[in-house]
Amino acid sequence: MARLAVALGRELEHRLLPDAVEHGHRVVARVGAWPELLVALRECAPEVVLVGAGALTFDRELLSACDAAGVRVIAIADDDRERAAARAAGLLEVLGPAVAWSDLEPVVAGTAPTPPPPLPSTARTIAVWGPSGAPGRTTIAVNLAAELAAAGRRVVLVDADPYGGAVALALGLLDETPGFAAACRLAGMGALDRSERERLAQRCTTSGAEFEVFTGLIGPARWPELGAERVASAVASIAEHADAVVIDTGFSLERDEELTSDQFAPRRNAATFAALEAADRVLAVGLADPLGLGRLLRGCVELAELVDPAQLDVIVNRVRQGALGVGAYAQVRATLQRLGGIERAWLLPHDGRGADAAILRARALRDAAPRSPLATAIREYAAERFPAPPGTIGTDGGGATGPRSGAARTGRPAPESSGSGIRGTRLLDRVRRRPPHYA
Repeated sequence: MARLAVALGRELEHRLLPDAVEHGHRVVARVGAWPELLVALRECAPEVVLVGAGALTFDRELLSACDAAGVRVIAIADDDRERAAARAAGLLEVLGPAVAWSDLEPVVAGTAPTPPPPLPSTARTIAVWGPSGAPGRTTIAVNLAAELAAAGRRVVLVDADPYGGAVALALGLLDETPGFAAACRLAGMGALDRSERERLAQRCTTSGAEFEVFTGLIGPARWPELGAERVASAVASIAEHADAVVIDTGFSLERDEELTSDQFAPRRNAATFAALEAADRVLAVGLADPLGLGRLLRGCVELAELVDPAQLDVIVNRVRQGALGVGAYAQVRATLQRLGGIERAWLLPHDGRGADAAILRARALRDAAPRSPLATAIREYAAERFPAPPGTIGTDGGGATGPRSGAARTGRPAPESSGSGIRGTRLLDRVRRRPPHYA
């Protein structure tokens, strides 16, 4: 049986500890704050630390000390914010406030089943789509490209939004000449060779990794330059010499030919349809509020007519209690499942501070705010859906690559290496007592 050190609220202690003792565990320390747990680690030698996920009982310094001592940490979160904080800090073992000891026992004993590893994706062309209302298409596209590049891939980011590009502004690149429109013109003439691609693409460096960017239209008036055949040819040519192509698309899925009698005129949304057709994986991005979820669900119905539903990943951005109330994450998942039949979705937290830092510096999140909740969530999504091929060497860049993996006898995650390779996550500085470094 295990030696336990606990830092929980009084109600949780009264409810859980008697059952823990009945199961044969020994409580060697009961404290009220994480600094006292540091002392208990040295004096009481616990095997498992059971803490609340709030700032009073949970801190990165405590996790580092537990790593050094080989002690497991199990967190109990009172709400979604605390759960997100603990998850972003790298803990897989995070439970809700209504947990009973019967649920905790297999976790403490190390017999709880582990989730299966994610299936690798063979997608080379990834289209990021979202309905109207600024759900965060460009933010997701830019940061997904940065994370894939940091994982060791040759990545090209394409701004194919016919209503005006935003990728160049987000990354601080010159947008005087739209690179993708020029690539489309050359592709239409069969002249988009490797030298022309290298001439038109701008290079963006992020945390030691580099990816190419084809900037978008300067203004919405130039949309006729992005014809369907040109876009398809340009994307195919770009993908020939890249491991991954990330395309920031437009929002509208309206068929122009249904609104006009001229069947041969340029189509405003032709670039969006061409990008979706060329994509191996489509990311549907929506906002986590009643309006955003309604638009997302209606958009997914339209997307299902254009792409294979098996190629569709649903991403809900800016999940927060302020717009949905208590249990925002659970409410979003229940709404998607009940109204859209969507069993799996990836939820990204509302992180105004990290997003503002990226906008202010015109950089990707892994440069501007690598330890922010949003950067962590996008990094985890990229690692899960697009795992790096075996033998690929990525860059650290101050960011992390995913939750800590379990260790041997106790199931405790192994201590992180202090070398220069890829490191594990213990992010989300907002649980610390001092402001985060990117504030």
